[in-house]
Amino acid sequence: MALMQSFTFQDGEVIYRSRYLRGDTYKDNMAANRIVVSEMGTMAYPDPGKNIISKAITFLNHTVPDFTDNCGNNFIRYGKDYYATSETNYIRKIDPMTLETQDKVDYQKYIAVNLATSHPHYDKEGNTYNMGTSIAEKGKTKYIFFKVPADSAGETAKASPAIKSLEVICSVPCRSLLSPSYYHSFGMTDNYFIFIEQPFKLDILKMATAYMRRVNWASCLKFFPKENTLIHVIDKKTGKEVDIKYYTNAMVVYHHVNAFEEDGHVIFDVIAYEDHSLYNMFYLNVLKEQSTSFTMCVPKCKRFALPVQTDSTLDVGEDLVKLKYTTASAVKDKDGKLLCQPEVLCESVELPRINYDFNGRKYRFVYMTCVAMSAVATEIMKFDTETKEITKWREDNCWPSEPVFIPRPNGEGEDDGLVLTSVINSSPGESGFILVLDAKSFKEVARAYVNSELYMDMHGYFIPKAN
Repeated sequence: MALMQSFTFQDGEVIYRSRYLRGDTYKDNMAANRIVVSEMGTMAYPDPGKNIISKAITFLNHTVPDFTDNCGNNFIRYGKDYYATSETNYIRKIDPMTLETQDKVDYQKYIAVNLATSHPHYDKEGNTYNMGTSIAEKGKTKYIFFKVPADSAGETAKASPAIKSLEVICSVPCRSLLSPSYYHSFGMTDNYFIFIEQPFKLDILKMATAYMRRVNWASCLKFFPKENTLIHVIDKKTGKEVDIKYYTNAMVVYHHVNAFEEDGHVIFDVIAYEDHSLYNMFYLNVLKEQSTSFTMCVPKCKRFALPVQTDSTLDVGEDLVKLKYTTASAVKDKDGKLLCQPEVLCESVELPRINYDFNGRKYRFVYMTCVAMSAVATEIMKFDTETKEITKWREDNCWPSEPVFIPRPNGEGEDDGLVLTSVINSSPGESGFILVLDAKSFKEVARAYVNSELYMDMHGYFIPKAN
């Protein structure tokens, strides 16, 4: 079940809170004292003692799934409201101070999407941009980009939620009606969206029959290593894709790092895998056994460079990337498409965070967890994309979470700020703690031990007191 944790810094002290997200899924499971709501990795079945009508209703609910509201992935902001989110059509409004669970919101009341990312983007005006998948809507499956404007209803307590003002920007057709690409995030610059349509797909027909076949929905995800990965670049103002078609080799991407524009190119960095083995690393039997026989491919931070304007007279086989600081290439093929090969910046990294003031802009520093052959990190690091210098923090028997960068108010320089990470500590007689690092030196500034159990988390979100 989704567990929310918060650390509040005030007057030299830290207050720790944790609460379960008390949504419908939580209430139903707790009332039954077992899992009765299906999740991606766990299919729930009715009590054997239930009558045939109850079993039939359960079956129909899984044929056209009504997804869980167990939003355990991230926190996002729409207007002045904060929500817990996963990747289904449900999000739950929460009070970020008390962690109280509030309204249940269904995206489908405002936009025809079955799935949506938990990694939206925000601009300087406070607008939020996100994307979702619309499956077989009027015979078409497509990816929809949308915008939730900054809350313009004033400061009144009864102001309408910003999500009610959701605006559709554009859509991108899916290359397969019943097998949409799985994606966890996307890129954004001042002028473009970057969407990776990867050959890691959700089989809708298999999902519809998963309950009957007694398998989980996660088993309906399939990787196609012989297919290309399509890269879509969409003009934010016109809602149209650029004329050039881009593709690269088969890969699986969960997290975009950043994207920016320079000299007629769109440059974007991602954490990429050669296959989908990471997904299987999170099954409990794998984590418990720590089996050396089960391995995942090494995640790599890769940089792609896409020319957004080309000369049609250029020869086939010519590299159109003209930037001096990257080895990434984009070679014209016989069909006029560009085969894009990335530069590998570094390896064995995940959960990237940047100074978000530099989101969509040319940047230098990224903060990540260090992972090798395990889904659990034992180190965090600062990476310099210009010099390729790596600075790490680690401590024996400690497992740090995603490092979250917080800029210093009126700071000077991209890395002028702090990095926060919650740390699980298995040293005898010691408890977990919230760690504060100086972002420039990556040296410890402070830590606050928590007289409570800390748990592994996915993503963190910093909210300034003024917000």
